[in-house]
Amino acid sequence: MVKLEGIGVSPGIAMGEMYLLKNAISSIPSYSIEKSQLSGEIDRFKKALIKTENEIREIQGKVKGEFRKEARIFDVHLLILKDKRMIREVIQRLREKRVNIESAFAFVAQKFITAFAQIDAEYLRERKVDIEDVSKRVLHNLLEVQRESLSQLKEKVVVIAHSLSPSETASMSRDKVIAFATNVGGKTSHTAIMARALEIPAVVGLKDVTSRVQSEDLIIIDGSKGFVIINPDEETLESYKRQQEDLLVAKRELLILKNLPCQTKDGRRIKLRSNIELPQEIAHIPFYGAEGIGLYRTEFFYLNRQDLPGEEEQYSSYKTAAEKVNPYPVIIRTLDIGGDKFASSLQAPSELNPFLGWRAIRFCLARPDIFKTQLRAILRASPFGNLKIMYPMISGIEELRKANFILKEAKAELKIEEKDFNNDLEVGAMIETPSAAMTADILAKETDFFSIGTNDLIQYSIAIDRINEKIAYLYEPAHPAILRLIKNIIKAAHKEKIWVEMCGEMAADPSFALLLLGLGIDALSMSPFAIPEMKKIIRGVTFQEAKEFAKNALSFETTKEVTDYARTFYKERKLLNE
Repeated sequence: MVKLEGIGVSPGIAMGEMYLLKNAISSIPSYSIEKSQLSGEIDRFKKALIKTENEIREIQGKVKGEFRKEARIFDVHLLILKDKRMIREVIQRLREKRVNIESAFAFVAQKFITAFAQIDAEYLRERKVDIEDVSKRVLHNLLEVQRESLSQLKEKVVVIAHSLSPSETASMSRDKVIAFATNVGGKTSHTAIMARALEIPAVVGLKDVTSRVQSEDLIIIDGSKGFVIINPDEETLESYKRQQEDLLVAKRELLILKNLPCQTKDGRRIKLRSNIELPQEIAHIPFYGAEGIGLYRTEFFYLNRQDLPGEEEQYSSYKTAAEKVNPYPVIIRTLDIGGDKFASSLQAPSELNPFLGWRAIRFCLARPDIFKTQLRAILRASPFGNLKIMYPMISGIEELRKANFILKEAKAELKIEEKDFNNDLEVGAMIETPSAAMTADILAKETDFFSIGTNDLIQYSIAIDRINEKIAYLYEPAHPAILRLIKNIIKAAHKEKIWVEMCGEMAADPSFALLLLGLGIDALSMSPFAIPEMKKIIRGVTFQEAKEFAKNALSFETTKEVTDYARTFYKERKLLNE
């Protein structure tokens, strides 16, 4: 028996025989060509692009019927395929290096993939998977190599692969693929989105699962905890069968809670909202009982295009979100992009340390033309629902005041143009830098709410690069310093009578539910799939118990003491499904 640990991206347990998907191209031929062959190579390239486009549209057409929202993933693929910059660079390399088109294309595609892989924000970093998918399709068509398809499977299997592209996931025979596991991938990849839409367990980021399996191996996929077990012994197999049955019962019980208020036994109310990476995810919100959108990311507007999104395009998207989620709020985070993001239309400079560089609100204040366009679009959409604005990566009161001044200018322009907007929409600041956390008492006087972005707050406070595997173990949300920062942020906000939500990964972790509740958090925003379990925990205790829990947790000196205390408490109260 072999037990591997990866990243669970789609919850649930499945067990079955392994099917190894082999779609990698073993090698890309590279050879010199004559000048007279250039036009022929360009012609081959154009034909491969057309063929690839037809394939993508065919897959999108098949998916649209059942997964209309998820089918929009392939709009991104079509944008990548038609990216003028990429096509121009391929042809330029072809002419300058005089190599065959497969070699030229593979080189440029890898350049784009590497650029995306270095992005700090996970939801943007995972877009490299989409570029890989499109580039593999183009290469298969250039080389005239047939791709293996998951649509022709005859038996129920657990699919194991180095990676699964969104198109491969979309082509899965739903009644035959019961789960999958891959070497690479992350929580916000389009493949993960498709797995959740298909409601099949999935684990990614296993590094070497493809080399650990053999034909006819029995595989258990635990998408909830991120485990993959190869050839389990009888005891483990029986244990997982019982867990599988328990999960089905628990899921039915949790979904019963979706229309019940998220409140403690003694009546303390907490709002549970959803983080949205892409507009198509809005469809999941009502099913899991989310009370609106606590983090609506807007970076997708700026990806895979050469032009900047206009006011009308953004207005239409915000208006649709507001109408669909009304009367619940949609909290729109203004553009969080900059030197570390791969968006050619923004003309961001190369930086030695982009994570601490020209990004988020810093970028927006330096480019008020781009910032004001977004603010105008949000304001115009505000009459159609309950929209709110929050600024990312605020480091001090000066930035907050400058951002609000540009917002004031946008309002003045719309008044002159006689365009409707909600003049009283709430404006919040994201607290994700130590300087913001330490001056929360000052910021709270000039904003309507705080949203704690724990992903960056933890990274900057502990001085840990959270995407560096060598020091990833230091990324600890339960670090006493982090708990004290969160306590002080909430205390400062409540003193000025403003509310506080949390929208980082910490907000979705059930093991922190009681701590955050006890510290007085007003709202939590997370993946909609995490909401039912969080609601169950909060409804299972009194607010007084949560406050006592938080007080004890804050008294410890080490992360281990905090986590051990939480584990014991949860186990005694049977608050988590084991």
